[in-house]
Amino acid sequence: MRTSITFLRHGRTVQLGDIAPTLTLLDYLRLTEHAVGTKEGCAEGDCGACTVVLRKRVNGKLVYQPVNSCILLAGQADGAEVITVEDLAEHGTLHPVQQQIVDQHGSQCGFCTPGFVMALFALYHSGGKRNEAPARGAVNDWIAGNLCRCTGYRPIVEAALASCRGRAADQFTTQEKTVLKALKAIDDQDDLFVGNKDQFFAAPATTAGLAKLYGANPDAVLVGGATDVGLWITKKLQTIPKIIWLGRVQELTEIAKTAEGVTIGAMVTHESAIPYLAAIDPDLGELLRRFAGKQIRTVGTIGGNIANGSPIGDTPPALIALGATVRLQKGKKQRTLPLEDFFIAYGKQDRAAGEFVHSVHVPKLEKNERFRCYKISKRFDQDISAAMGAFKFTLQGSRITAARIAFGGMAATPKRAGKTEAALAGADLTNEASWQPALAALDRDFKPITDQRASAEYRAAAARGVLRKALVEVAGTSTQHTRIVGIRETADVSA
Repeated sequence: MRTSITFLRHGRTVQLGDIAPTLTLLDYLRLTEHAVGTKEGCAEGDCGACTVVLRKRVNGKLVYQPVNSCILLAGQADGAEVITVEDLAEHGTLHPVQQQIVDQHGSQCGFCTPGFVMALFALYHSGGKRNEAPARGAVNDWIAGNLCRCTGYRPIVEAALASCRGRAADQFTTQEKTVLKALKAIDDQDDLFVGNKDQFFAAPATTAGLAKLYGANPDAVLVGGATDVGLWITKKLQTIPKIIWLGRVQELTEIAKTAEGVTIGAMVTHESAIPYLAAIDPDLGELLRRFAGKQIRTVGTIGGNIANGSPIGDTPPALIALGATVRLQKGKKQRTLPLEDFFIAYGKQDRAAGEFVHSVHVPKLEKNERFRCYKISKRFDQDISAAMGAFKFTLQGSRITAARIAFGGMAATPKRAGKTEAALAGADLTNEASWQPALAALDRDFKPITDQRASAEYRAAAARGVLRKALVEVAGTSTQHTRIVGIRETADVSA
């Protein structure tokens, strides 16, 4: 068993063996290293001012992941190299990204600038084609997790287009062989345990080790990406004496494709899951793209979004509509249940003490099935949903023979719309009058609340609106229609 968190900084190995379990990477950088170029803005992973890059060894190659250091635990840097804005310039010469921010006048007050620089530094190392600039939309996606209140975003985007052309060629690329070797040396298969029986940060290396540790400490908090737990620490100021991070359990990061669907390990990040879920339906890819900015998607996990049990989590309604099942593990025993049955009440899931989410299985769509999902939020990108609706229709010609409909933000848990599903059975996509009973049934399925994100009346009206939108799109009332942002498809109601 290893007893210190280990990562690289400036080519040297850092070992932390006597720290609070809740120490954030930002606090370590600013208070211990005095690396104050990384800023605290919102302390909730929303503004991006605290962005740093983790250079990690994945499948024998180095990847550059932008992360929000304000809500990332220091222990989550274990096995990686931490790169901050102070590290980019070499011998007084600015990094190409930094120089273009200067040349394009992409900074004014400067508070957000280090975060933008680090987000674009990760884009710079994202593996672009030779001498080819990224698409403007791709740049916007990379900086969606960074907010600026001075310059607007045009000069920052121009800086990205000018600097992030082709393959990376900087001091970091020349170091990669050395860094790979150094990271491989600290990437052991030992369990990590820092602390004592009453207060610890632990990171088991196997599911067996996780099951044993969590079974002995069912009061510990399991952490996936810490994109929610981080706020318990920075906003609620909670003291969490026992933390078990699942990031070193290789089995939980695996994705398995079969003829029936895809099984996604609990620690698969949203970013990694995008191509697999988008292959089931493009709406799922768009949902995950809008789920959050890059900094959140690179660490936030599918399993964490499920296990957290939030009624406004975006992935559970979509997965419920698709008929997903969740696998749970306690000790050596595993069990599987429909995902909708996992959520019992607000803040309560069907998960015993010492039991954890192992994986989720998502079935593929059959040829006669159509899927749609829609996220409704105040901001288009990187915002918590006011409501989220997901729909799967089974068709025979233009007639709906069965429906699975699930909503988030409309009840105390992600919930299916049973009365609406029943009302849709037999409805004809070519006859809008046959849809009306289902639209009316939504008011019997849900009694939403009013909160800071939306009123109950707005949520109810929005739910009816997205149900009708799904029916209109699947019905194909025009030969070419917009399905989701950026995607157009030929209308087709045949099955």
